[in-house]
Amino acid sequence: MSQSTNNLASYIWSLADLLRGDFKQSQYGRIILPFTLLRRLECVLEAHKEDVLAEAARIENLGLPEEAKEKLLLRASTLSFFNTSKMDLSSLGASGIKDNLESYIQSFSRDAREIFEHFKFGEFIAQLSDANLLYKAVQQVKGADLRPEVISNHDMGLVFEELIRRFAEGSNETAGEHFTPRDIVDLTTSLVFMEDDDGLTKDGIIRTIYDPTAGTGGFLSAGMEYVLQLNPDAVMRAYGQELNPESYAICKADMLIKGQDVTNIKLGNTLSQDQLVSDQFDYMLSNPPFGVDWKKIEKDIKDENTIKGFDGRFGPGLPRVSDGSLLFLMHLISKLRDTDKGGGRIGIILNGSPLFTGGAGSGESEIRRHILESDLLEAIVALPTDMFYNTGISTYVWVLTNKKDPSRKGKVQLINGTDLYSKMRKSLGSKRKWMDEGDIATITRCFGAFEPVEAKTLDKPVDAKSNRGRQADTPKAETPKTFAAKIFATHEFGYRRLTIERPLRESYQFSDDRIANLRFAPRPLTALSEWIYDSYGKDWDEDGSDYGVLTAQEVEIRTHIKAEFPELKEKQIKDVLDPKTWRDQLAILQTARVLQTEIGTDQHDDMNGFDKVLKATGVALDATAKKQITAAVSWKNPKAEKVIKKVHKNTAANPLYGLFAVDGQVMEYKPDGDLRDNENVPLEPSQPVNALNETYFLAEVAPHVPDAWIDAGKVDAIDGGIGIVGYEIPFNRHFYTYTPPRDLAEIDAELDAVSAEIMALLQEVHV
Repeated sequence: MSQSTNNLASYIWSLADLLRGDFKQSQYGRIILPFTLLRRLECVLEAHKEDVLAEAARIENLGLPEEAKEKLLLRASTLSFFNTSKMDLSSLGASGIKDNLESYIQSFSRDAREIFEHFKFGEFIAQLSDANLLYKAVQQVKGADLRPEVISNHDMGLVFEELIRRFAEGSNETAGEHFTPRDIVDLTTSLVFMEDDDGLTKDGIIRTIYDPTAGTGGFLSAGMEYVLQLNPDAVMRAYGQELNPESYAICKADMLIKGQDVTNIKLGNTLSQDQLVSDQFDYMLSNPPFGVDWKKIEKDIKDENTIKGFDGRFGPGLPRVSDGSLLFLMHLISKLRDTDKGGGRIGIILNGSPLFTGGAGSGESEIRRHILESDLLEAIVALPTDMFYNTGISTYVWVLTNKKDPSRKGKVQLINGTDLYSKMRKSLGSKRKWMDEGDIATITRCFGAFEPVEAKTLDKPVDAKSNRGRQADTPKAETPKTFAAKIFATHEFGYRRLTIERPLRESYQFSDDRIANLRFAPRPLTALSEWIYDSYGKDWDEDGSDYGVLTAQEVEIRTHIKAEFPELKEKQIKDVLDPKTWRDQLAILQTARVLQTEIGTDQHDDMNGFDKVLKATGVALDATAKKQITAAVSWKNPKAEKVIKKVHKNTAANPLYGLFAVDGQVMEYKPDGDLRDNENVPLEPSQPVNALNETYFLAEVAPHVPDAWIDAGKVDAIDGGIGIVGYEIPFNRHFYTYTPPRDLAEIDAELDAVSAEIMALLQEVHV
């Protein structure tokens, strides 16, 4: 900002001195911003005010619909707004000023009027009137000379942005909801626009810019400002959508002041109610909310994913409901201008979760897969922590495009800018750090050069540390602040998750302890059944008619269930109280006792003969009894024989995939779910999938667990290869620098010194 525009912003904001005491600091902007807009609009309208009034008088009695009247009046004003009132701020008068001001505002065109409504300006006018401040406020506001010949749209935009900044910083508790810090805006804007040579140099070029989470319009303003500074003859058209009505009002007011078509600024939820459905854009900038769930709009999102698939916005997949960041990213990708029309570019700020959350096959992984396999991702920049007003978490700028330079095709640049910051003298909410022009230039030059940068030490002061408490005699060496960048092929972020199985080994034994548990109903009623039996069933006669009858004890049992088993449903409670349940279990127990008599109580370590042993007893077993008895008498035993699932005929052995040659037969074993594991095999497009998987398995798995095999049934839904493809971007891992621990002798010496000091202090106390 120039000194004159800065002075003008300070003059307008001085209205806060009048409001102090009667209004909260967080309310100042809600009064100053609409007043500033009102004054600017009437100054801009001044040249054509008489034409508008004449046209309004002409069409007054023509019986035209409101829409037709508005078009005629807009034509008369030659602007995107008008006002049909004969009044202005200078002629409102002292008496009746409240009614006059409200009437004046209601005389604006629909789009301008809507802005004041979303500011809830009528409520503040009433409060100012009640505090006897309205006339004074109007007098001060009308003193600002905001005529276009005095201050251009561009400079007026800068003034309004400065007022927005002061408003946001004055209400720290909500600043992050509708205001992105200017240093982050400048960095993201530079990264997105720097590749467009035509837009930055050619006369009369037209570019569109879009923000689906527009907030107060900071990204839209910065994008337009960036291009117009380098190419004043460019035409920038801004589009946006915002959920918060107040932020929407500020954004729309800012765009109106800048001469933009404010019908392109929409109010509503971008994810569930996209109001620019058919539009595509050249540039897109966004700072969506971090980690906000989308449960309220879950049905809309899932319906679009299911019904439209890749014809909609969310074809690749859906992230978990607890974090909708990747939904905004997919929304932006769907808005990229087609490549045959010049393509588009995206800059979006995300937290760390979208980099790695979700394993292979998950919604998050499939979204990353789509982005990387479509070669849309250009770069990711890691920002310092404590950069935003309402959070101190790690954040990243993602840069995406569908018009990559040939040198960037198939590659992704990671830039580690976590140490590029200066400490703020006074924090603003959670924002304690900021990036100066030099820091931003370092990142943008690195991005433009597209070359790896080995970790280099920055000329940055060491962060001051707390001096509270006892200080170590040998303080930990400070880690120098560094800057680095790396370039990867897109496939290097991918892997194929193989499911590794091992054979089930089981033993069985018809011991008294094992079959005794058959008296009780299966889970989830087992623990409750045991308690009931211990409390009330010890005296039950197994041959008596009262076995399992709990009518007299039902109230006590229900009280116990409510306290100890609240998760049980009413049907389950009725089952455990039903005598039939107890008698059915008793019948199974008695059957097991008969089997015990026939089979004996010895332990057997080969489960493969279990069915034959049961059949040889001649005891009839239904499916339920067999299942419960088998579960009761068997257990996993690593020393037992492998349990055979199937003997294959006319099939070649292939131990890598679970077909083992044993005594002239090909065996397939039952897998042990508890021993199941997964291995992530790095993707390598130059090699066949099976060859890559098998090489990895033989090198990394087989030497350690010789009886393991690859589950060939787990195949990727897209490429059909064995193993599920996943993608993650472990940013911190790629920039981790190993720091060796201190020498043990040094640590021992320090411990001895501290111990001696403690003993000396204890000796003083003892004396």
